[in-house]
Amino acid sequence: MENKRPDTEKSSNYDHLEKMSISELLANINKEDKTVPERIEEVLPSIESLIEVIVPKMDAGGRLFYIGAGTSGRLGVLDASECPPTYGVSDDMVIGLIAGGDYALRKAVENAEDDTQQAWKDLQQYEIGKNDVLIGIAASGTTPYVIGGIEDARKNGITTGCITCSSESPLAEASEYPIEVVVGPEFVTGSTRMKAGTAQKLVLNMISTTVMIKLGRVKGNKMVDMQLSNQKLVGRGTRMIMEELGIGAEEAEKLLKEQGSVRNVLKSYNNKK
Repeated sequence: MENKRPDTEKSSNYDHLEKMSISELLANINKEDKTVPERIEEVLPSIESLIEVIVPKMDAGGRLFYIGAGTSGRLGVLDASECPPTYGVSDDMVIGLIAGGDYALRKAVENAEDDTQQAWKDLQQYEIGKNDVLIGIAASGTTPYVIGGIEDARKNGITTGCITCSSESPLAEASEYPIEVVVGPEFVTGSTRMKAGTAQKLVLNMISTTVMIKLGRVKGNKMVDMQLSNQKLVGRGTRMIMEELGIGAEEAEKLLKEQGSVRNVLKSYNNKK
């Protein structure tokens, strides 16, 4: 592929930002942000294609891996970390890895994203295999850590996809199921934590939410397997049971705490019918 400047590096559509009022800055940032869902809508078929290969693999016991650097890596780790409390799955079902390790979640790790071999080393610690799926996340589509991980995974027969915000990128070329959400120049030139980050977060939400629904982790429209890790979630689960079974709050909360999850309560109730 001929080298080209990533779309994420193109100059902003705005200039002299320092001369804008706060009101102007907010209005223009919001104007740019509004374009993100439209760009995602254009690539829904690509997102669907990737999900269609993820679901059967995970249904058969496979796992979903994310790799990325900087903002992209943090978004992958965030999405992975939210799956266990939201859907009651194990911590090793969706795994997010960031260049530079967990330290890089808070502090930049110099040159971590430039190592083409490190991602595969990181993945091997989890014994990634052919039943798993790997998604590389990189706004520019040029991050060596991510590209190297995807290429090595493919060499080892692992299904690969990617989320990038630049067209015709090396990452997309390396991936079997590329998702290219080209959101255009950032409001602050090159600041991909803005529109590109928003796009990546929305696509990750779509992927993990749809996968968990298709794996049976949602009943109706409710998170029946969520972990009861705080009083807010206990209250939410209690209300779900009250609504489903038509019983009072005290009884519903008692059943929830006894059974450990909304699903278990409903299953126990249905078995008694």
